[in-house]
Amino acid sequence: MKFEPRNFLEHRLVAYGKTHQWEKITSKRRALKSSETKQLLQELKQKFPRFMTDLQSKQVVEEIDVENGKLFLIDNKPFAISAGTGLFPSLLNEELLKTLPSVIVDMGAIPHVCNGADIMRPGIREIHSEFAKGAVLLVKDIRFGKPIGICIAETSSESMKTMAKGKAAQNVHYVGDKFWQAMKKSG
Repeated sequence: MKFEPRNFLEHRLVAYGKTHQWEKITSKRRALKSSETKQLLQELKQKFPRFMTDLQSKQVVEEIDVENGKLFLIDNKPFAISAGTGLFPSLLNEELLKTLPSVIVDMGAIPHVCNGADIMRPGIREIHSEFAKGAVLLVKDIRFGKPIGICIAETSSESMKTMAKGKAAQNVHYVGDKFWQAMKKSG
């Protein structure tokens, strides 16, 4: 028995390989109040002090509800995400990504990172900048230097350099995840 939605505004047809499936549209978009915007920007500046920008609480900030989180947009551009573990920059927020310490992963690690796997030490080829345990890191690919993930460091940069194996960082946002999909739908 095939599912046919009654309300086509609440569902969309999605292709999965050679098959098609109806998917419920769940993202709701709303503008934040100025007090909420001010609080969000203060939290972002507190968490990322090296990030200098002219963001003001008078700007229109919108949020999109995403499964177990929120995506924040400024002028229809993805700016930050709120996941279960806190506030993080979106992968399309180039200004903020430039200020983050980063790790470069080899080509073999990329498919795993883009499927949500944590970053393991054998896949890391380079470590840029010094950071402490719990720091927010940017994951880039080795060939093009493109951002493919945001993660939380499991160890400091010094101990990560001496590690031979094991989990180096926890993946929280990556290309192809629910936030990435919401960013592509919003833009």
